[in-house]
Amino acid sequence: MSDLRFGAAPLSVLDLSPICAGGTAAQSLANTLDLAQHAERLGYQRYWLAEHHNMPGIASAATSVVIGHVAAGTRTIRVGAGGIMLPNHAPLVVAEQFGTLATLFPGRIDLGLGRAPGTDQRTMVALRRHLAGDVDRFPQDVLELRAYFAAPGAGGAPVRAIPGEDTQVPIWILGSSLYGAQLAAALGLPFAFASHFAPAELDNALALYRHRFKPSATLAQPHAMAALNVFAADSDAEARRLFTSQQQAFLNLRRGVPGQLPAPIDDIHAFAAPQELAMLEHALACSVVGTRDAVRAGVADFLARTQADELIVTAMIHDHDARRRSFEILADAARA
Repeated sequence: MSDLRFGAAPLSVLDLSPICAGGTAAQSLANTLDLAQHAERLGYQRYWLAEHHNMPGIASAATSVVIGHVAAGTRTIRVGAGGIMLPNHAPLVVAEQFGTLATLFPGRIDLGLGRAPGTDQRTMVALRRHLAGDVDRFPQDVLELRAYFAAPGAGGAPVRAIPGEDTQVPIWILGSSLYGAQLAAALGLPFAFASHFAPAELDNALALYRHRFKPSATLAQPHAMAALNVFAADSDAEARRLFTSQQQAFLNLRRGVPGQLPAPIDDIHAFAAPQELAMLEHALACSVVGTRDAVRAGVADFLARTQADELIVTAMIHDHDARRRSFEILADAARA
């Protein structure tokens, strides 16, 4: 099946491999593969997984391992990281991991890089002992990582990523602020904005990226992807109910009690105080909730606003069948 597009923008999937209340990590990872196969049949272009640690409700901590699991169980869809949190890792290790993936699944692996740790301070220490200056080294680490993927020079580098060398794994810069936009523009790399949970700087970041973009050997003009929550169902009421799982999970995280992805509830107002509802409305502003027609209109409005070259969609839905159905409805809306 040809790539699924909404207008000119290819559609992709962002999966955090949610561990649902009452479920297990094993079920979550099985659901991830099933959803990836479903997305491939529907024509979605990419299937990205995100690195988070010490999160009871997320099973994609060992992101490169899960990417290998998904790539092995699919045939054509691109599989990648949205993203790898580079301050947690030595660039050489990431190059070897993704170089191996690209060698096993040529032409199908993407590498999105983030500057945040994707966890709390104590877990950061457990991940990497020497934290001083690691975040500030992000631009240098990106350059080091990109060099590992390049073709070997005539003299040969003293340290080489094998596998990895000459795999030319596509690198994306991820961000939720202006920092990532500036770096992606300066390095001539594609840019993906985390508007699904941090929408405040979306418009400014995209404008800055496009204005400051410098062509590189890999990218001649700016290429921006935006993230969007889409909760689609056969009725507006059911879509709103499905959305309450994400709302509860986000609020639990802000309350300092992260857990598994909650089952949906009938009334989010009974769960959240007015000031919490206002926070949710702001943080999850880039969300489209409803039937096929509502989704079609909402996604069209979002793309008209952002002029994004690609759209990546996430849906933290408790019931796996309902999650599959949500991506089906979005695909139908795109084709309509």
